[in-house]
Amino acid sequence: MATLSNNNIALAIYLSSKDKSEQEQALFFKKIAQFLSRKRLLLQAPDILSRLDKIINEADGRIVVKLSSKEHLGEDTKKEIANILKERYAAQKIVFMESLNEKLLGGFKIEVRDEVIDLTVKNKIRKLQEYLTSSL
Repeated sequence: MATLSNNNIALAIYLSSKDKSEQEQALFFKKIAQFLSRKRLLLQAPDILSRLDKIINEADGRIVVKLSSKEHLGEDTKKEIANILKERYAAQKIVFMESLNEKLLGGFKIEVRDEVIDLTVKNKIRKLQEYLTSSL
């Protein structure tokens, strides 16, 4: 007997619901909830929904980017970051989830999918310190 993974469930939900009308989707999602209940997978629902969100974003060519900085970044900076990320990840649209972190000295941190791009001042100082203290 095959094991159902959360990713497979999310993919099945996406493929089964993408071409349905709103009324059909409402009935379909009710049946999905009943299925998860029968299979005792309701506790897995948050993870399944998270995976479903990733599948939908990927299908739409959209990437959700978590952006942490000490202060709000200007629109020009965000546009520049978006252009770089669009090219790097072959995305059509970048959606920023911006959060302020008072603990940062400066710079910013970008989280995309499973990758973290740390451009904070603290990280740059740490890298400089490692370089200066390493033996050449």
